[in-house]
Amino acid sequence: MPQTRPSSTHLVLIPSYNPGVKVDETVRSARDNWNPVWVVVDGSTDGSTERLQAMAAADSGLRIIVLPHNQGKGAAVLAGLDEAAALGFTHVLTMDSDGQHPAWLIDTFMQASLARPGAMVLGMPKFDANAPLLRVYWRRMSNGLAHLETLWSGIGDSLYGFRVYPVEPLREVMRRHTWMRRFDFDPEAAVRLCWAGVRPVNIEAPVRYFRADEGGVSHFNYLRDNLLLSSMHLRLFFGFLVRLPSLLSQRLEQRRH
Repeated sequence: MPQTRPSSTHLVLIPSYNPGVKVDETVRSARDNWNPVWVVVDGSTDGSTERLQAMAAADSGLRIIVLPHNQGKGAAVLAGLDEAAALGFTHVLTMDSDGQHPAWLIDTFMQASLARPGAMVLGMPKFDANAPLLRVYWRRMSNGLAHLETLWSGIGDSLYGFRVYPVEPLREVMRRHTWMRRFDFDPEAAVRLCWAGVRPVNIEAPVRYFRADEGGVSHFNYLRDNLLLSSMHLRLFFGFLVRLPSLLSQRLEQRRH
């Protein structure tokens, strides 16, 4: 049965762009485990918007926010953050709309956030046998760079989008930077929040890659998105050099405590 008692502080936020039929199952699973759940439809043209709106019409715990055209994952999350802040929510758990993330762990992540509200709760992915090896390789590269850029402040995985963010620190970071609007959102958000003093809490969570015949849809483009990640890490590395003295001081203070 869907969770009926709504949280006044924590919500599930699902950015969605042409996700295929998997989004229906994803949203139902999220609602079975949390209330409220919001979906930000990022200019989808695959008919999923109408199905989601029909689901929301029958479920007071589900809200659909529709953006007029595709703007990217980060932009969709920011739209949800702004709405959440306006209604007094303090934290959002982000998860993908394609069924890759474990909805049954939503409560575990939310409880970790409630115990440490000043932290961000990051998923540590456990891959199944269908995980593309090239994507696993690029993930390791991105993680290594994120460790360096934060002086090993504890980001377990820089790319896994199953996370709980504190709303205001993330909004502040995104207001000050015009990047972080597409595939570069997750790693840059984690690094910049670390720079802002938001500590990471890591929890293992499985990730499943669905084949096309299982309803899986991927918008990942190896050339475009890896170039985007490379330029992002170059930008972050220069930011790291500028912040190095303060980061060293921050890390020493953390070690003392």
